[in-house]
Amino acid sequence: MLKVGLVGFGFMGRMHFDNYVRLMAEGEPIELVAICDLIIDELKDSKANGNMSTGQEIYDLSAYRLYDHLEKMLAAEQLDMIDLAIPTYLHAEMACSLLERGYHVFCEKPMARYSADARQMAETAKKYGKKLMIGQCLRFWPGYEYLKEVIEEDRFGQPTAGYFYRGSGAPKNWFLTDELSGAALLDMHIHDSDMVLWLFGAPEKVSTIGRNVIPGSGYDIASTHYGYADGKVINSQVDWTLEGDFGFYMGYRVNFERGNIVFDGSFVTVNPNDQPGFKAELPADDGYYRELKYFIGAIIQDKPIMICTPESAADSVALIEAEWESANAGGAWVSLKA
Repeated sequence: MLKVGLVGFGFMGRMHFDNYVRLMAEGEPIELVAICDLIIDELKDSKANGNMSTGQEIYDLSAYRLYDHLEKMLAAEQLDMIDLAIPTYLHAEMACSLLERGYHVFCEKPMARYSADARQMAETAKKYGKKLMIGQCLRFWPGYEYLKEVIEEDRFGQPTAGYFYRGSGAPKNWFLTDELSGAALLDMHIHDSDMVLWLFGAPEKVSTIGRNVIPGSGYDIASTHYGYADGKVINSQVDWTLEGDFGFYMGYRVNFERGNIVFDGSFVTVNPNDQPGFKAELPADDGYYRELKYFIGAIIQDKPIMICTPESAADSVALIEAEWESANAGGAWVSLKA
């Protein structure tokens, strides 16, 4: 039985919690044993009985042991895997320490605030023989998986162009401090930059135009062009200044020699050039569930991480750094370092 400790009970921590509960109910050989959060006492609901209020939902955590500090949890529990759903600037130091002490680590994206730290995480996992995976969930998201399959199978010929987009209102707290989160480029846009790498390979150069709207938050709006030797036109955009009733949106459009594919956040529509379009049949489960199931399976079966290697996740952070450099230079092309 794989014993898991969850660190962080913010939005993503609760998302992971929900999926661990589901995986346990489905009979996966795992046990979520403990939950750690620095403000665990503040989150506990006044009704006691182990309930915890997040402001919108109340969770019954009476079945889990709760801690307000990681070291307290590690000292008291016999754990095999630690799930880090904590602020970005804490990822590298905490993950490396856990890997060195013999724990498998699942860490939320982005991998680290800086690519040098991300590389250190990957090297530490390799050195100590422990599994590390980063929550680049789009690699497990059915709509993006489908696109990956189409490209690899050359189903409609070579890609000629692509457009990726995601937008929402602004987050709060530490997310709006550039040095801690990396702003919209690193925190949000990295999903689509990671997709560009995963789908098309590394570009030769990037050009990014960015704008700061919220004081101190870094680039809140950005648009990046990715330069490839074969001339395909790839662009991705991010915007976390969309307030009011906008909510959240992610999607893509990719053109091929013999068709195009459009994802509107819910459905994938395939439009071949020589036949009627159709909706692709996709798995019902989302990427959050499927990435955790994949990582747990890799640990239990002692299989290598293949879909989202630590090295590839570090490459995505490095790509964001090149985009940041370009934005600082007013959109000038920046070559990727070999």
